[in-house]
Amino acid sequence: MSANRGIMMEMDAETFEQLVIDELDALPDDMVEGLDNVVFVVEDRSADGGLDLFGLYDGWALTERDRYGGGELPDRIIVYREAHLAACDDEGALRDEVHTTLVHEIAHFYGIDDARLHELGWA
Repeated sequence: MSANRGIMMEMDAETFEQLVIDELDALPDDMVEGLDNVVFVVEDRSADGGLDLFGLYDGWALTERDRYGGGELPDRIIVYREAHLAACDDEGALRDEVHTTLVHEIAHFYGIDDARLHELGWA
């Protein structure tokens, strides 16, 4: 991430979505093969309209799936495009930040909280 000094990097939604797919494909197989009933979604901004949230895991962590029933809607990992574009100066930095966001949100699926992610350097 870099200090973008108020200038938002430009990238259309389709190109950004492809970048997210590319970064998801680059993750280790053992990280993504265990994802069950999870979809990845790209949205422009978080519900509050701010640019400080890069991603969100919306669902039940694997460690809490005992409360999870059949017929549940899929959990979602949301990546916020405009927050990433506002924080990055170039495509390399953008790819790094998207990669970190994906790892962070996937970790929440596996039940790893923000405190532990911070300890591991992913928060």
